Amino acid sequence: MSWRRTKPLALLLLCALPLGATAAIAQDVSGVPDDVKIGGDRISIGVGLSSTPTYIGSSRNRVLPTLAIQGQMDGYAFNSSGTALYLDLIRSRGGTGWKPVFGPLLAVRLDRHGHVGDRRVDALDDRAIAVEPGLSVGIQRTGVITSPYDTLSASISWQRDVAGAHGSYVVSPELDYDTPLSETSFVSLSASADYVGQRFGGYYYDVDAGEAAASGLRAYDGAAKAGWKDWNLSATVVHSVT
Repeated sequence: MSWRRTKPLALLLLCALPLGATAAIAQDVSGVPDDVKIGGDRISIGVGLSSTPTYIGSSRNRVLPTLAIQGQMDGYAFNSSGTALYLDLIRSRGGTGWKPVFGPLLAVRLDRHGHVGDRRVDALDDRAIAVEPGLSVGIQRTGVITSPYDTLSASISWQRDVAGAHGSYVVSPELDYDTPLSETSFVSLSASADYVGQRFGGYYYDVDAGEAAASGLRAYDGAAKAGWKDWNLSATVVHSVT
């Protein structure tokens, strides 16, 4: 599906406000990692800027304000990624080692909705906002390279639109590496890809005769097929303000 393979690169810069009684990164006075604190309750809410493509397939990026949340309560982890929210229902017991990851996700898709800063694309008809609940499953290792606190995760997620937009599904394998640089700084690196259903491509990428006349783009009706949509690289840098 070379007609819509893209390689978007996203960079997210956040200032985070950690909330809760237990630090996410901690050691006792002997320098030995404190397993209770590794698995402790924490909530971090971040606000900052992200640089992402103006639309899928665009060679230009735009900088937008961004909100992110990450944390763990009673051993159950949760986090946001873009416009998606994930919950891990496999409870963490703290400490290093392997654990499975499984839980629900909820995503909102804004593709071809609103102003994107490209005259021709903006002349196309707006698409409805998609609401995509789904599931994510994978495996995670805590204590990988830099410390007992860094994590490496491999997962695959499935989500489907239920809001009457594209009405199709998205399957996304993903590899993540997260590591604290200090008690106030954190870095996350991610690589993923998206495989989409037939109706997804037709809904977002086909251009009918009326849209072609309005935008100056050529009419196109070859996007209604299942296949790989894109692969993605992202980096997140977080620094606590407290």
